Amino acid sequence: MFELLGIPPQALFGQLLLGLINGAFYAMLSLGLAVIFGLLNIINFTHGAQYMMGAFVTWMLLNYFGIEYWYALVLAPLIVGATGIVIERLMISRLYHLDHLYGLLLTFGLALIIQGLFRNEYGISGMSYRPPELLAGGHNLGFMYLPNSRLWVIIASVVVCFGTWFVIEKTKLGAYLRAATENPTLVGAFGINVPRMITLTYGFGVALAAFAGVLAAPIYSVNPNMGESLIIVVFAVVVIGGMGSILGAIITGFGLGLVEGLTRVFYPEGSAVVIFVIMAIVLLIKPAGLFGRAA
Repeated sequence: MFELLGIPPQALFGQLLLGLINGAFYAMLSLGLAVIFGLLNIINFTHGAQYMMGAFVTWMLLNYFGIEYWYALVLAPLIVGATGIVIERLMISRLYHLDHLYGLLLTFGLALIIQGLFRNEYGISGMSYRPPELLAGGHNLGFMYLPNSRLWVIIASVVVCFGTWFVIEKTKLGAYLRAATENPTLVGAFGINVPRMITLTYGFGVALAAFAGVLAAPIYSVNPNMGESLIIVVFAVVVIGGMGSILGAIITGFGLGLVEGLTRVFYPEGSAVVIFVIMAIVLLIKPAGLFGRAA
């Protein structure tokens, strides 16, 4: 079996797979942040907590109500998205005409409250979630073993991410959304309920985070802190891709996941900071991000 720079292929492809899985979560969470910021101009620091809520709702649906994973894929994003709609109507809607800092502080405070409530109720040790039978086992590719649960995460992420990009960038609904953020008065003159559209957009961005949480439940431990460290990396991904850039969030999320995986192979000590190093370099060269537009 060949080696690349002294690295066995099992180790190389294994870390690339791990990087691709991480990239799938980076892409989905970055996409939700990009949708909310790009269309609503709100820096949603609650996103990590809402990702955690998606995983917890999935766990609750199974353990309290006997509702299996495949139903949770639909129900959990709807439930968490509905909480996002309530938050937007009661709090965030009052901040649209204020500086971005107010939205960041509000959503950061909400994230701490949500995490504190779940931590108080369930502790921090974490709970396991039984994956569905369909995702058990895997495929032997010769040079590595590919679990079905990991393959499903990658496929689902690609479909959801590019499906969302297509709706926002290529359909009439997406055109209405973009127009409503740029000129709400004009769009409202055509009989479109702009506040309702904005509320649903925030709810959809939150639902994307919850969907990522559902995918994470069978793979990672379900615990209140699961979104805390991840959201910092995701914000770095969004900055690199360009704040508000839908396509930038998707491509950068997957790409940086692979870069992180390669770094674990060739320079493990730098894997925890490589994304932040790239962010610093990108900001020096192109402050608007790789896919962002200069103001």
